[in-house]
Amino acid sequence: MVDNKQNKINSEKNSDDKDKSSRRDFFVMSAVAVASVGAVAATIPILTSLKPDKGVLAAGSTEVDLSNIKKGETHTVMWRGKPIFVTNRTEEEIKEAEDVNLSELRDPQGDKDRVKAGKAQWLITIGICTHLGCVPIGNKGEFGGWFCPCHGSHYDSSGRIRKGPAPKNLAIPPYEFISDTKIRIG
Repeated sequence: MVDNKQNKINSEKNSDDKDKSSRRDFFVMSAVAVASVGAVAATIPILTSLKPDKGVLAAGSTEVDLSNIKKGETHTVMWRGKPIFVTNRTEEEIKEAEDVNLSELRDPQGDKDRVKAGKAQWLITIGICTHLGCVPIGNKGEFGGWFCPCHGSHYDSSGRIRKGPAPKNLAIPPYEFISDTKIRIG
């Protein structure tokens, strides 16, 4: 009889423990769920604030209409605060640039490597001298390209350094033709 009472007491105690345990599990899981939703809700504005502004994205690329640029002309557009020279080269300028002996160049690079295939007439360069960051003058200098009057760097019609202190060719920005008469820089 004593054993029976003891078993009954143990059974009631286990039942109470199970009820308390299941309630505790429910409260813990509820608290974890609420905390998780709160963490996600707090994270969304933080992640949104890390995205670039629409104005920054717009400045990240520039579209240029090429139909207004005549043969032999260079137009300057701005991209990311830098001048970009968009040049519609003549057949003579292209031939002259292609005929250069690469071993004579300080920064050897073929003309075909500086233009898009099939679009050799269009040379797109960043208009910043690679010596000290000046802006060279177009259609000047000894090689028919650009001349930087600050320190005397001469670039050819492919934007390659030919004379003066500049160590590198004029840089080529990332660009693509989006139609026959339009490019996107950036």
